[in-house]
Amino acid sequence: MLDDRSRTLLKALVEHYIADGQPVGSRALSKFSGLDLSPATIRNVMADLEEAGFVASPHTSAGRVPTPRGYRLFVDNLLIVRPLEVRQLGAMEEALHGQPANRVISSASQLLSSLTHFAGVVMAPRRSPGRIRQVEFLNLTEKRILLIIVTTDGDVQNRILVTERAHSAAELVNAANYLNQNFAGLDFEQIRHRLSAEILQLRDDMRPLMELALAAGDEALSDNSAPCVISGEHNLLDVEELSSNMKRLRELFDLFEQRSSLMRLLDVSNRAAGVQIYIGGESGIAPLDECSVIAAPYAVDGQVVGSVGVIGPTRMAYERVIPIVDITAKLLSSALSNQNNY
Repeated sequence: MLDDRSRTLLKALVEHYIADGQPVGSRALSKFSGLDLSPATIRNVMADLEEAGFVASPHTSAGRVPTPRGYRLFVDNLLIVRPLEVRQLGAMEEALHGQPANRVISSASQLLSSLTHFAGVVMAPRRSPGRIRQVEFLNLTEKRILLIIVTTDGDVQNRILVTERAHSAAELVNAANYLNQNFAGLDFEQIRHRLSAEILQLRDDMRPLMELALAAGDEALSDNSAPCVISGEHNLLDVEELSSNMKRLRELFDLFEQRSSLMRLLDVSNRAAGVQIYIGGESGIAPLDECSVIAAPYAVDGQVVGSVGVIGPTRMAYERVIPIVDITAKLLSSALSNQNNY
């Protein structure tokens, strides 16, 4: 527990460091904290804060900077969030409302990026497994077959099957006709259950092809992982704390490209209420050790379906970014709930 004097000085240090990015010395703290304290007293308080892990002293300066633990205390207990201006709220609403669902997701990501000058990210709603309308097999080479799946909503998926033997064109037509006539309108998991007994009745030479098709089709259509839309990654190149470490920057951009770890983090945010803030190592994702992630869930007709977020340096204006993320989540909820389909 910190006393009021220590909290006031820590708040002043974090705010000053966020504003200009330079280690904060005792003289600056005396000026910005509003406390009538001698430099010696301030140095003693800073020494106590450093020992407790809230601030650190870079080797290049006598001043101090906040640590992730210091940022956490600041965000949880000392931060005063600035409400957005009415004009900005109107511009945000205009940017998201009245657009089709497939565009409003990317618009929300771009909006977060443009307002914060960091990376904006939106995890889109999960899709239910697709149902087949038509299946077709085409020979590519002697033992390679192209499986074409057309779903009931018009989506087309292609998968290459590697078989143990060559199949004639007539065999492929018969296999496609069998699936189309008996299983149209079902997803591949349902087909698998229906075929569990019937597949044993198939000719031995056709059974391997059908099993390959079921496995590939199930993978193609029942992948309900939510797509992750990221905008403004290039903004992070302008952040000195990040761009000065090229190895970590490459790892960060690899994270954006692969996205699976980031999506798991956002998925955790889906199960929490309100805005979630992950500072440095709190995310559990190594490339984000020098970053903060601010995320909030959004809902469609009262059911949480995804998250929006901002990724930036730990030295960010939290009082600005938090309400931007919060309002964007609410506006996206409203925009999608007003549409029949999302």
